[in-house]
Amino acid sequence: MSIKDSSSTRQVGDLFSHGRLTAIPRKAARREQLLNHLAQTLFERDRVYTEHEVNEALRTVHEDCSALRRYLVVAGLLVRPKDGSSYSRANWLSVNSLLGQEC
Repeated sequence: MSIKDSSSTRQVGDLFSHGRLTAIPRKAARREQLLNHLAQTLFERDRVYTEHEVNEALRTVHEDCSALRRYLVVAGLLVRPKDGSSYSRANWLSVNSLLGQEC
């Protein structure tokens, strides 16, 4: 793990208290770190989730699961068909992850 990786992990960890997200970050860069972390830790690749399953997974960290779900979809970290019938983790993560700077 590089120093930058360690720093990113610590920054995401600072958003949590007792395993719960204290607030959804307003700053885009900080929110992107959080969303990458949530996508990697809560959702398996190559698995299809119902909206209920996505909500339940997100509720384990924060009450506002609909906001987190919407942010994940807009960021392209969760994908869904137009009818919204299912969700799956994208096969890629943010540019930071592609550069080897996973959160």
